Amino acid sequence: MSHPHPELKAAPPLPKGGLRVTALGGLGEIGRNMTVFEHAGKLLIVDCGVLFPEENQPGVDVILPDFTSIRDRLDDIVAVVLTHGHEDHIGGVPYLLRERSDIPVVGSKLTLAFLEAKLKEHGIRPRTVRVREGDRRGFGPFDCEFVAVNHSIPDGLAVALRTRAGMVLHTGDFKMDQFPLDDRITDLRAFARLGEEGVDLFLTDSTNAEVPGFTTSERELNPAIEQVLRTAPRRVIVSSFASHVHRIQQVLDAAHQHGRKVAFVGRSMVRNMGIARDLGYLKVPSGLVVNAKELEKLPDHRITLVCTGSQGEPMAALSRMANRDHAIRIGKGDTVLLASSLIPGNENAIYRVINGLTRWGANVVHKGNAKVHVSGHASAGELVYCYNIVRPRNVMPVHGEFRHLRANADLAIRTGVDPERVVIAEDGVVVDLVDGRASIVGKVPAGNVYVDGMEVGGATEASLKDRVTLAQEGVITVVALVDADTGALAEPPDFLARGFVHDESTFEPVIPVIEKTLATAAEEGVGDAHQLEQLIARAVGNWAFRAHRRRPLIIPVVIDA
Repeated sequence: MSHPHPELKAAPPLPKGGLRVTALGGLGEIGRNMTVFEHAGKLLIVDCGVLFPEENQPGVDVILPDFTSIRDRLDDIVAVVLTHGHEDHIGGVPYLLRERSDIPVVGSKLTLAFLEAKLKEHGIRPRTVRVREGDRRGFGPFDCEFVAVNHSIPDGLAVALRTRAGMVLHTGDFKMDQFPLDDRITDLRAFARLGEEGVDLFLTDSTNAEVPGFTTSERELNPAIEQVLRTAPRRVIVSSFASHVHRIQQVLDAAHQHGRKVAFVGRSMVRNMGIARDLGYLKVPSGLVVNAKELEKLPDHRITLVCTGSQGEPMAALSRMANRDHAIRIGKGDTVLLASSLIPGNENAIYRVINGLTRWGANVVHKGNAKVHVSGHASAGELVYCYNIVRPRNVMPVHGEFRHLRANADLAIRTGVDPERVVIAEDGVVVDLVDGRASIVGKVPAGNVYVDGMEVGGATEASLKDRVTLAQEGVITVVALVDADTGALAEPPDFLARGFVHDESTFEPVIPVIEKTLATAAEEGVGDAHQLEQLIARAVGNWAFRAHRRRPLIIPVVIDA
């Protein structure tokens, strides 16, 4: 099994007739999925998503893949193929199209509709190419065939790329629900047919590779959802991803069955469900969905609200309800149904919301205490099925943290794939398929690109470190008036501190430290204000750590007196 090596060099030129695969996101993390395929001088991109920030990335809105390695080759891009409409697969497209607006964007009906609504907010009109399962289209030297896959959003596609270097099958995000609500199953017959033709490189979704067995069918949630809507004494507030059309369909059907009306709450939920309804993916019984005005006239036991915020996002409707910062006041007898997963890293935020809602008297039903969620990703049993059906020559696990990639690689090997041909790559690692063998050949830059308000890439790892320091350790500003002739303090320095525990006398012991630092500097002939500032910052920083076990951000200001 080939692993990525930290000492990898920059990738050499691609051998003639070879196919190069570089993931710029989605490997080693859950999110910002983006894979670049290079062949015969052209590039084809599959997915371009965003990653949501963690608690140690304050002020960041989303994190993009790093486009550095393709920036001087934007004109070589023949298409961006989108496998499905989730944010972690389409959220980065507006930022890519800012760099070249006429790249053809390829996807299924619902995926493109979600994308176009998003691009409208950015003021971009894309060149779109609509495809559906069974279609086969050429983009430059890439011949793309699209295959239906089942996922937690309708209209998901896997893509088979045929090139002169061989065939790649990329599953996108998928699972193998045998009884999906829209009867559109993952097309294993197509997987088998492609396997017969010969899949040289198989890129497979690793998200649930550590989970044994098979992912439960969505239909098995019906009883639990139905029970909530049947037995809840007052209002039911359902929180889900704004893209999980099937889950929301189940809620609508159960609400209708029990004489409840439904209102959508939250901008993305209203927008996406409107799109899904207009395109026929969401079937809404007439008169079921009402607006906020009509809602006020209904008794509590006939009300169902469908909102966003199932991941504990601070600005989403559910968190605001938990914090009493929303027009909808949660109270005793209300039932809140969290019909979604716990994404790794969000657990604390979600439990905060659950605790907040419970305090106001709500009964909170979630995947921890009821069968109200199933994953959108194939578990180990389904992945093994796919390996046995496709019989790929080389395997590259994608979409997952390192432990998921590793678990997926182990599954491939257990089905008989040669360990030498199972490639575990990470973001930026370059894999070449040459003469039917896939191997790691080098790397390209693939850092985090932070979107901070209107600024793309302005925030850096260093500035985020400063933000965390400001939040945890505080800041001390030292203003020193220095006599230009003697290099000594003209008067005692001023200290301004924020977030650093202090009183009137806290900084008295540091004044002699500063005096000594300046005296040493004068002896050595250092008189430049900038150099003095650096020396003072270091002295005060050391003192703060010795005396207070804190490392605040020190801002020194030296003024010539």
